[in-house]
Amino acid sequence: MTEHRFDSVWDAIENTPEEAENLKLRSALMRALKDHLVRSEMKQGEAAKLFGVTQPRVSDLMRGKIGVFSLDTLVNMAAAAGLHVELRVFDAA
Repeated sequence: MTEHRFDSVWDAIENTPEEAENLKLRSALMRALKDHLVRSEMKQGEAAKLFGVTQPRVSDLMRGKIGVFSLDTLVNMAAAAGLHVELRVFDAA
């Protein structure tokens, strides 16, 4: 049996490096949004109005349903929440 080491869980479960990178970014945005909502003690209904989505959509965010969010949607939600999103690009190691 061969042992494989991965930089992240996304690298381990996704078929391509592109898919893994996309999930890493979505995961980071979702975590930041959830943390922001918890810190600000904002109710899901209030967050839904702020983001321009339905309350069940905010519930999906809070429960970490990563497969139902695109990067564009998460960036827009972060901006609506008053968060600054910054992207850094590096050469692969």
